[in-house]
Amino acid sequence: MLSTSLRIFFSDLGNSFKDLVPIVAVVVFFQSVIVRSMPENIISIIVGLLIVAVGLALFMRGLELGIFPIGESLAIDFAKKGSLFWLLLFSFAIGFSTTVAEPALIAIAQKAAAISTGKIDALFLRMTVAFSVGFAIALGVFRILTGHPIHYYMIIGYILVVGITFFAPKEIVGLAYDSGGVTTSTVTVPLVAALGIGLASSIKGRNPAIDGFGLIAFASLTPMIFVQLYGIAVYAFAAENAPLAFTVIEEAVRETVEQKANFDPSDTLWDLVAVVKDILPILLVVLFFQYLVIKKPIVYPYKITVGIILVILGLYAFILGLEMGLFPIGETIAFQLTAMKNSILIYLFGFLIGFSTTMAEPALLAIAIKAQEISEGRINQTILRISVATGVAIGIALGAYRIVVGDQIHYYIVGGYILVIVMTYFAPRYIIPIAYDSGGVTTSTVTVPLVAALGLGLAQNIDGRDPLIDGFGLIAFASLFPMITVMGYGTYAHYVAEKTVY
Repeated sequence: MLSTSLRIFFSDLGNSFKDLVPIVAVVVFFQSVIVRSMPENIISIIVGLLIVAVGLALFMRGLELGIFPIGESLAIDFAKKGSLFWLLLFSFAIGFSTTVAEPALIAIAQKAAAISTGKIDALFLRMTVAFSVGFAIALGVFRILTGHPIHYYMIIGYILVVGITFFAPKEIVGLAYDSGGVTTSTVTVPLVAALGIGLASSIKGRNPAIDGFGLIAFASLTPMIFVQLYGIAVYAFAAENAPLAFTVIEEAVRETVEQKANFDPSDTLWDLVAVVKDILPILLVVLFFQYLVIKKPIVYPYKITVGIILVILGLYAFILGLEMGLFPIGETIAFQLTAMKNSILIYLFGFLIGFSTTMAEPALLAIAIKAQEISEGRINQTILRISVATGVAIGIALGAYRIVVGDQIHYYIVGGYILVIVMTYFAPRYIIPIAYDSGGVTTSTVTVPLVAALGLGLAQNIDGRDPLIDGFGLIAFASLFPMITVMGYGTYAHYVAEKTVY
């Protein structure tokens, strides 16, 4: 058994190294050819990237042993129990508890509070987003139970997002769109996916590939609605604050770049504590419902425990390695490029860093594995990840262009959603939920800090741009365009398959 586990681990480790190659290539190219200076802490960067690979391999092994089984087991037990109330309450609790402590959301909320001179309250914004995600997961579970096609809900949701946008203050629009992209954490995505697939597998007449996916899409959609409504209320009733001094804006932007610029080994213990704090709400919710509601012990508790420990250690190593290797150099390059004011280089960096970091996203890898597994090979996990990464790359490059030229974000987002709605009618049914989910798994541990640095850096360094209005929004682009590219991939693959048959 040990030899089998080691063989699987080393196979995962090899795949992790392959996933990191694009990131290393992009960083080396821009650092040596464009910026033309080698970083001083080159050894730390190399060691950091090695730790990232080990962490990613441990994380994936932990998912297979712990998170996936417990999520699917809970779904099956709830289906057998037959209590709609407890199932929906569990779904809400998972969504709320995991989102309210999401580090990416905390970072975005704090930036928004600083740049808006206190009009936007960081804690209330987090609570608004967390409530909306809890509501979204519960609504998504209700959809699986009823068997409704997902695109009915999503199209209505997009119409609401677009409609509210025309009434929301311009200062809140980019932030609201970004909120939809930072709600699904690296651990939440696999658990929620397992919950949906397990539920669809245990209900007669449901197809796991068609009905099981989609919960993450709901969790990315509802925050955009709730945050815009929050913004309308805030800007309608809040007192007018004094104009924000440029030095305060500059300080808020530079914090994005400099907060991890110098790796401090003494912080490693706190990083581990932070990872445990992120996962603890999930475990408490799961244990509460498992033992006090379902009243049934966990099957294979030793295996599940080992899996959860591997997830914690893997995620900790992953984040530690990023802090040592990728974040300092990646954020510095992003900020230096925006200061150089060379638009073509900015678009190229946005495209390449979007593609390369998405290929290494643990949440995307988890979803791709599940998609290939339950689609019986119709969806290839590698091609799916490439399709998603291409969408992110296009989205970030186009989002950077939007900031450079000064266009308003909702023109692009509205156009994108219209295209998504149109493509929904042509795409095969099995790809639609996965395409919608793809928008929520692309902006997680790796991508958010680099994208935030690029967007805020651009808004600061270009005359006439407002960091609050223009600096946010890149994450929204990175969440929107993967839906388009994945449905495009599914439509093309379906066409080729039918052509081959006939």
